[in-house]
Parts: sequence; C-alpha cells; structure tokens
Amino acid sequence: MLVASSNFLVPNGTFIAELVAFVIIVGIIAKWILPPLKKAMVAREEEIRRSLDAAADARKAADEGARERQEVLDEARREARTIISQATRVGEKVRSESQEAARLEYERIVSSADVEIQLARQRAIEEVTDLVADLVMEAAERVLRVELDSERHRELISEVISSLSSTSSGRDRPQFEGGARVATPKQ
Repeated sequence: MLVASSNFLVPNGTFIAELVAFVIIVGIIAKWILPPLKKAMVAREEEIRRSLDAAADARKAADEGARERQEVLDEARREARTIISQATRVGEKVRSESQEAARLEYERIVSSADVEIQLARQRAIEEVTDLVADLVMEAAERVLRVELDSERHRELISEVISSLSSTSSGRDRPQFEGGARVATPKQ
C-alpha cells in the first residue's frame, strides 16, 4: 500500500483544509481589500486623466497664447513700419517747408537789401548833387565876388545836373550863361 499513500493526486484532509483557507482568503481579499484598491486605482486613473486633460488644455492655451503673441508682434511691426513711414514723410515735409521758408526769407532779405541799396544810392546821389551845388555856388561866389541868390542858383544847378544825367552823350549838353539858357548849335 505503499503505492497508494504515495499518490499525490488523491486528495487528503490537508488539501481540503488548504482549499478552504484559500477560498476564505480570496473572499476576504475580494470583499475588503479589492474594493478600496479598485477605488484607489479608479481615483488615480481619474486624477491622471484630469492631469492629461489639464496638460492638453494648457498646451492649447500655450499654443493660443503663442499665436496671440505672434499676432501682437506682427501688429506691432506693422504699426512700427507705419509710424516710421509717417515720420519719414513728416520729416521730408518739414525739411521741404523749412527749405521753402529759408528760400523765402533769403528772397525777402535780398529784396529788402536791394531796396535799401537803391535808397542809399538815391540819398548818395542827392547828397553829391547838393555838395556839387554848394561847391558850384561857392566857386561862383568866389569868382564873381558877389553873393548870389542861392535859391535861384540851386534851381539852375539842379536843372543842369538833371539835364546832364538825362542825356546820354556829352554833345547835347545845354549851356547856361548868367542865369539864362544859351542854345548851342548842333554839330
């Protein structure tokens, strides 16, 4: 009978006890240990899913932010180009206006100087005429040793000088003698 006792396939009392203990342990594990583990795993899975969703949302937000930043940068570049273009146009306009103002001021100064030169020339001519008249009067007084009517002689001298300045050649100059005009024969 040694053969029958060594057969390991025949169940004995130890096997049944082990089987009962195994079923009880599996039942305890299934009833009290697996539900909290499953609950913790479901919670952890949900937390991971929420984290993944939050990461996806953050990625979308980051992409949207990058796109908005790029749009803002592009708009700023367009505005900068517009401002630079406007500043260039304004600078050119100011430069041309200041050149025009300077040109007008130059022309005004030159015109004013021309008027002043003409006035100074006229005054110089009048002063020289008066001086020449005085010198002629003085010379005539000395020559004649008589005091002449200065007003009448100034008129005669002015008439002679104006006729001298109005004629273009020296041949047509009138001659005066004793306060009266003497006609000269034409050559």
